Amino acid sequence: MKLAYRAYDKSGREVTDTIEATDAVEATQSLRQRGLFVTELDDVAAPAPVEEEASGRQKRQSRRQRLRDLSMFTRQLHVLVMSGTQLVQALGALKRQVKPGPLRYIIGEIRKDVEEGTPLAEAMGAHPQYFDNVYCSLVAVGESAGNLSTMLERLTKLTQKRIHVRNCIVGALVYPALLVVAALSVLGILLVFVIPRFGMLFESLDVPLPPTTQVIITLSDGLRSYWWALLILIVAGVVGLKFWSRSPGGKRTMDTMALKTPQFGSIVQSFATARITRLLGLLLDSQVPVLEALRLTRAGTTNVHYAELVTKAEEAVVKGEPISSAFRQSDLISPSICEAITSGEQSGQVGTLLLNIADFMDEENEVIVQALTSIIEPVILILLGVLVAFVAVSMFMPLFDLTAMTGG
Repeated sequence: MKLAYRAYDKSGREVTDTIEATDAVEATQSLRQRGLFVTELDDVAAPAPVEEEASGRQKRQSRRQRLRDLSMFTRQLHVLVMSGTQLVQALGALKRQVKPGPLRYIIGEIRKDVEEGTPLAEAMGAHPQYFDNVYCSLVAVGESAGNLSTMLERLTKLTQKRIHVRNCIVGALVYPALLVVAALSVLGILLVFVIPRFGMLFESLDVPLPPTTQVIITLSDGLRSYWWALLILIVAGVVGLKFWSRSPGGKRTMDTMALKTPQFGSIVQSFATARITRLLGLLLDSQVPVLEALRLTRAGTTNVHYAELVTKAEEAVVKGEPISSAFRQSDLISPSICEAITSGEQSGQVGTLLLNIADFMDEENEVIVQALTSIIEPVILILLGVLVAFVAVSMFMPLFDLTAMTGG
């Protein structure tokens, strides 16, 4: 792409020209290598139509896609700000290279607000679907302290860590989910297409059927006759569960079940602990006040029980007690982590220590998830084999009996 720039050389002379580069980041770095300080950087090509930009407001994106877009935006904004590009020009460059959609529209709105004198954190806060309270608070701290580039670098690492953890969980569940779908598909094919043929055969032979065979044939007949009712029941159940899980009572029940489930509960607890320690450590290490850091951590916590734990930590801090005093009274935080937090509070390095704990726990969680997946996969395969074998034996048992009677 062709970019027009305005810059100053080492002697202070203004230089205006164009440069060929793949994006604004590469152009800025190339000009910096020439000894030029870039102040403006614009695309020579015509801007996108207003209708195309406005259409981005109507498009919806998944949470996973928004997180990826946020990571890309934060990383590139960090590079531009670190290289000395003015904030308005950096936002304009990012807007031009982003594909038409919600993010491009939002970047345009943020750039317009910043041009009008609005702080960057406040402009981002107007779009909570991308920029949450933690993100905006760290940007505000970076703006007030004059180290926006450092805060953007930390936010880049935070979003990349979130993507890595999400990919780890999703990647571990893909194969077991495929096995479950395969098992249900095989069972459905047997009940709908194979079992009815055996049923007609047994009916024509007029042979006595074992109880297991009779149950399977009855189940097949019911599925073929009332498949629509089963479909409605499944859809209603999924929709009802979705709305119930979003209610306060349903959310609490789901979170409690997640923590109390054998084996799975310890993994959920470990991931939740790693998340709050990372958020709290990042905020405290960025010189955010303790109460504000705890409030933002509570807002970024998805589990109700951990949110209540952080609330207790806030109350302890208000009373003049350390954060670790509230964590010690709960079973959600392991004693070893409480001891580490206590050591950090005594040494004045609690933020750095919390970040180290989060890194350690994320690595440990990844190993645990992979190990659990390696156990689940053969179990599902065995259950699938047992299920298919049970149906096959139930169907062939009457034929075996008939053959024995004929031979006798």
